[in-house]
Amino acid sequence: MSSRAALIVVLLILTSLTFATEQSLRPGGVAIVDLGNSDEPVPEATLDGNPLLVMRRDERWVAVVGIPLDTEPGSLGINVAGKVSNIQVSEHAYREQRLSVENESFVTQTEEQLDRIWGERKIIDAALTHFRNIPVAGVSLAAPIEGAQSASFGYRRFFNDQPRSPHKGMDISGNNGEPVSAPRDGVVAAIGDFFFNGNTVLIDHGQGFVTMYCHLSEITVEKGQQVSTGETIGTVGATGRVTGPHLHFGTYLNGTAVDPAIFLN
Repeated sequence: MSSRAALIVVLLILTSLTFATEQSLRPGGVAIVDLGNSDEPVPEATLDGNPLLVMRRDERWVAVVGIPLDTEPGSLGINVAGKVSNIQVSEHAYREQRLSVENESFVTQTEEQLDRIWGERKIIDAALTHFRNIPVAGVSLAAPIEGAQSASFGYRRFFNDQPRSPHKGMDISGNNGEPVSAPRDGVVAAIGDFFFNGNTVLIDHGQGFVTMYCHLSEITVEKGQQVSTGETIGTVGATGRVTGPHLHFGTYLNGTAVDPAIFLN
């Protein structure tokens, strides 16, 4: 191969890598930060004090960074062995919907319900922020069910002009009772029947990479159980605050929700 042809190949590779990275450098997206030669010891990297997933890619150490949904456009600093490496986060507008509802239970909760929600939130947050320090070989995921995948991540609703939290997952259409499978090997970090999410499973894939499955009609795994790619963890349902059967599928890195579409094969 001529030197000119080799240069063109290198430029094409770099262009494709840059394009893929730029596409996710947004709130709710993912940054891939080069940390150096993989012949060196595994470097430590953090964002806002939270440890980041670090893995080998093409003989290099890279940090796979979840960018929080509330990140303002501009520079975001990643701490690598005491030094700051900056990434540039692009502006991104997610969809909004404003609804007028008469049923106040969709807008406000009773004190008893709020106590329940707060207790459940602590269980979920503990699973999402736990850092299981094991080697991670990749972050690609198989689809947990075969169904139409919505672009609902980041979608924000206002009920009677009161803002709700942004939608932190992808809704995938499915039939009631349809099996839901683990998209990657992992350990069941938590299960429960939660106020908003209904029957829920969270799987820890290592180094803060966690997936969530909500509104299940049935849970078929237990907390602490090892699961393999393709293993059934539950079935599609309509439990929790939903109007019909579907799967809410969430993906998390360094304790923050990121767009599941980034990881799906």
